[in-house]
Amino acid sequence: MPTVLKRAFDLLVSCALIVLLAPVMLAVAGLIRVKMGTPVVFAQPRSGLNGKPFSLYKFRTMTDSAAPDGSLLPDQNRLTPLGDFLRRHSLDELPQLFNIVAGDLSLVGPRPLLVEYERLYSPEQARRHEVKPGITGWTQIHARNSADWDEKFRLDLWYVDHRSFWLDLRILFATLRALRSAGITQSGSEDARFRGPAGGERRP
Repeated sequence: MPTVLKRAFDLLVSCALIVLLAPVMLAVAGLIRVKMGTPVVFAQPRSGLNGKPFSLYKFRTMTDSAAPDGSLLPDQNRLTPLGDFLRRHSLDELPQLFNIVAGDLSLVGPRPLLVEYERLYSPEQARRHEVKPGITGWTQIHARNSADWDEKFRLDLWYVDHRSFWLDLRILFATLRALRSAGITQSGSEDARFRGPAGGERRP
């Protein structure tokens, strides 16, 4: 897909969704403010196009509860019932529409992963950064929650090699269908950390 066409499509759809979903986002922000306090939205460094880092926006889903030594408790102990609901219905991802407007994300592409994973990729895995990351992608509509990292990278790279406007539309419609049921798989979530390729080969 030509870059200009993809960017124009991303802007048109994301701006329309921001206007359409503004009441939902305001309601979610209000609930988070009441239930968890501030900040309502948090930013996390992620790797973008060509590995360039950017701040990914999400609605807050966890508290800042800490152990006696000051270290944060495990994610499962800090995830609130409201946060769990937001995650299950992918509502925590809505602020990423502003990432699209800013040019950091696309609607469709490999999910942006943590910056610290950069040094762990094999040369082949690093090819996922040849395209702009997305809110949803080929991996999210095909990988089961139990899929390992090698499978997720394989699906990401398949998209890199076969990307087109029609494929993006297919992925978007599949994502909408998935959201009506149980949500979509978020590759690179905090639940299981990436520790490097199975074969041990990493970039020099």
